[in-house]
Amino acid sequence: MTPYIAHMRDRIVSMVLIILTLALFAGGACHASDLALIGAKIYPSPTEPPIENGSILVHEGQIVAIGPVSAIKIPPGATVIDCKGLAVTAGFWNSHVHILPPGLLRARDSTAAELDAQLDTMFNRWGFTTVFDIASVLDNTLTLRRRIESGELRGPRILTVGEPIWTIEPVYVRDYLRDNNIHIPDTESSVQAIALVRDHAAKGADGIKLFTGSAQAGGKVAALPLDVAKAAVEEAHRHGMPVFTHPQNLEGVEIAIDSGVDILAHTVPDSPPWTPEFVARLKSANIALIPTLTLFDFVARGSQGTNQERDAWVDKMVAELAAYSKAGGEVLFGTDIGYTDHFDTMLEFTLMARAGMTYRQILASLTTNPARRFKSSGHSGRIANGMDADLVVLGADPANDVTAFSNVHYVIRSGKLVFHAR
Repeated sequence: MTPYIAHMRDRIVSMVLIILTLALFAGGACHASDLALIGAKIYPSPTEPPIENGSILVHEGQIVAIGPVSAIKIPPGATVIDCKGLAVTAGFWNSHVHILPPGLLRARDSTAAELDAQLDTMFNRWGFTTVFDIASVLDNTLTLRRRIESGELRGPRILTVGEPIWTIEPVYVRDYLRDNNIHIPDTESSVQAIALVRDHAAKGADGIKLFTGSAQAGGKVAALPLDVAKAAVEEAHRHGMPVFTHPQNLEGVEIAIDSGVDILAHTVPDSPPWTPEFVARLKSANIALIPTLTLFDFVARGSQGTNQERDAWVDKMVAELAAYSKAGGEVLFGTDIGYTDHFDTMLEFTLMARAGMTYRQILASLTTNPARRFKSSGHSGRIANGMDADLVVLGADPANDVTAFSNVHYVIRSGKLVFHAR
């Protein structure tokens, strides 16, 4: 065979594969029962060595084989995606989002096309196959989740806390809630907090969100009373629900620690530097941290401060993440998408790397850490036989540059192709 003929053969094969892939994506998710990804560099988990030139075989939404190309037999009729030169990881979790943008607030009445467009822009496009919504309108979010679970929408999989518990709403959401006719009542007693937790658990919420610190005008912070926080946490844990908190300041963190909260939804803007002793207290309380570093850059750019002030503020948040990560604290990836409209994840990965996190640690924050924290590690977070076929195909190797985690080419959820970068 001449070099020219071999070259043309390879071009034709590649074109056929691309056409088949596009045909699958057109009109929605792929419905083939067998799917094969071949020729990729596969990261089975953050701690395992990658498989070079590997293949993954998917059947009816589950991974049934993973290994070198030479070891995986592709069944006749399987849909094949050529991943030569690409990298594959387990599907990403985003542990801090909000189902609050106007494009998602009318989940019952909006068309599938309208909702898919918004979900693609916010989540699917960036590799998120599972998200945890940590403040929204519960009934609306549950409606959206049902439409996704029915197969009408592409995804992602949604966990939710619904309406949060606060003493008074944060000043920065007041206008938005009013303009969109959203009413979230203030919680003034332990009795009210317990009632809200029970109501949310009965309806199908997956967690609870507290504002142990709620920002007010003039730099003031309204603290959630410790007895109210304790009552909410104890009731949530009785229902097997994790508890998130927005701490805002050091007092909010102290209330979180003392009440038994599970996850800090942010690094803490109004906090002194995190000392080893303070970090040890957080770790001993088994509290996970969601950094949301891009949020602080987003907020700072909307303020009247100088570039130097903005950089100093972001650097303070990076330092908090660095202190917790270096001490071995559990980190969960999250971006506050839905409050911000900065959907691109590149800056978040850049800042996490600036905090000293390796690509393997960042991958853990996207996969195994949230799967373990939210009791899903038996089926999610790794690429292995029997696991959910939630996969992200990246255009570059994150071992060389962590921003490759934002370079998403394909997203597969439950064995179906839900996003393809064209």
